[in-house]
Amino acid sequence: MSTRVVTGKVRFSYFSALTARKNEMNGKEEFSTQVLVPKSDTETVNQLKAAAKAALTAKFGDKIPKTVRNPLRDGDTETKSDGSPLGDEYKGHYFFNTKSTAKPGAVDMHGHDIIGSQDIVSGDYGRVSLNAYAYDQAGNKGVSYGLNNIMLLAKGDSLGGAKPSAASDFGVVAGKAPAAESVDSDW
Repeated sequence: MSTRVVTGKVRFSYFSALTARKNEMNGKEEFSTQVLVPKSDTETVNQLKAAAKAALTAKFGDKIPKTVRNPLRDGDTETKSDGSPLGDEYKGHYFFNTKSTAKPGAVDMHGHDIIGSQDIVSGDYGRVSLNAYAYDQAGNKGVSYGLNNIMLLAKGDSLGGAKPSAASDFGVVAGKAPAAESVDSDW
């Protein structure tokens, strides 16, 4: 059984997969994103579960520990660290984090390379390819998903954290020249 998965249409959150950020836990520069998978996409959900099981079997054989950390979390029941509910975008979704120390490839739906670090942001929709891997470190045992590549399918509403564009801050409509204003010399 394979540990590789190519998802169906997912949504990105906490997107930092085109620009590396320092992971405060391990000190490494990493590319990462949180991936929201609709529960209705049973094909992707089943592939993610099967890949996780294959990774555990590859690492532990038939002696899989009883308590392992599952990377696939339920957006309807999971809460924030303070106990408050997750945002509405998590309803009806499973979600997981994926990362890599190597920059993933990124393409649009036509296969054209995406090179701009802001071309994909939290809230956008796409697909990801990943590999499940099991770990056993410092008493923690579980499965994670390593990020391989990303495909942008559609722009979505921002999930926060993104700053407004300069054009929107100044009320400029793209492609339309602003009306000329007179300059008052009595400043």
